Amino acid sequence: MSLLKSSFLSDRQWAIVASIFMMATSAMGPGFLTQTAVFTVKLGAAFGFAILISILIDYVVQQNIWRVVTLTQMRSSDIANKALPGSGYLLAFLVILGGFFFSIGNIAGAALGLNALFGLDTKWGGILSGALAILIFASRKATLAMDKSMIVLGLLKIILIIIVAAIVMPPMGEAIHQTFAPEQIDFAIITTIVGGTVGGYICYAGAHRLLDKGAVGPENIDEVAKAATKGIVVVGIMRYVLFLAFLGVVVSGANIDLASHDANPAAQAFQYAAGVFGYKLFGLIFWAAGISSTIGAAYTSVTFFSAFKKNITAKQSNYVTISFIALALLIYVILGATPAGLLIFVGGFNGLVLPIGLTIFVYVAACRKDMMNNYNYPKWLIVLGAATCLLTWWMGYMSFSAIFNYLTKL
Repeated sequence: MSLLKSSFLSDRQWAIVASIFMMATSAMGPGFLTQTAVFTVKLGAAFGFAILISILIDYVVQQNIWRVVTLTQMRSSDIANKALPGSGYLLAFLVILGGFFFSIGNIAGAALGLNALFGLDTKWGGILSGALAILIFASRKATLAMDKSMIVLGLLKIILIIIVAAIVMPPMGEAIHQTFAPEQIDFAIITTIVGGTVGGYICYAGAHRLLDKGAVGPENIDEVAKAATKGIVVVGIMRYVLFLAFLGVVVSGANIDLASHDANPAAQAFQYAAGVFGYKLFGLIFWAAGISSTIGAAYTSVTFFSAFKKNITAKQSNYVTISFIALALLIYVILGATPAGLLIFVGGFNGLVLPIGLTIFVYVAACRKDMMNNYNYPKWLIVLGAATCLLTWWMGYMSFSAIFNYLTKL
């Protein structure tokens, strides 16, 4: 019995560590890298405030969603349907739609990576990357190899970001000052950053992973809460370091192209700081992150199909995931928007979706103790959750048109 318990704890702890690492690397995927580069060019040091607000929102969102999933021991769409009949179908639809846009954006990110590596046109880069994502997903061995390589590339990305930040020597005093007292605030930008890092399927993926590994019930809530906190701290630090790296490049006078169709603002910043080698290495990392994020977004989004078809088999799920990626690739080719514009838009769209799911979860936390085994949910977290709901709804209202304009402005 003790041996089985020890093995269970080991699996559970590994799942939590893996969730933290996935959060840290996926939160700095092609979308966030591009968004940070573009918005730092636009706002300068004032973008630090957007980073700070996004981290605070992310903390409240993850703490509430991870806790409610752990305590109810149910998937998100099932939680919503039980709390407010029918709302789970709406949540599933929006998460699937948001994940679909994420997949389109991640194909665009992979295309930008190939453009940086080989100068390949982004349309053809997207076609090759989307096709490869389908082949990798269809092959179990290839998927395992991709998972292992992404750990290495994720660490390389973090190291490269730190090196660039050290080389460019950003104005720390100005950055810190405007992080807390910004000269300008753009709520569309904050909504986009939040959506790209915790919106849509992302905020549910880690919680569902813990659910699958059995880290559920009141007895595990403290460990889950600590895991969510550690994940946000790690991600928050890396986001701010990335912002500092781009800020150092911007204030040094680098000319970052935001207008051309194949513009890759993030790669340009790394080229300025680390030369051709840094540019090519970043292109490789960007491409790999785009491929893995395309697969991850599609796979996680398809898990929400269970809201509509309870007994979906693994084989059917695989077919749907492949079709999901193929359709995203087709839309990417037809749409013809700039890859950078797509990567920014998908974050904004998922930022608009976020308050809907968060409102349902805060309602469960505040009013449905019966679904959580009568657990005494922390009142401070309910208050923060309610305040965050109001804030995200208001930001969504204020930035709705600006977010859809990203498709045409970039």
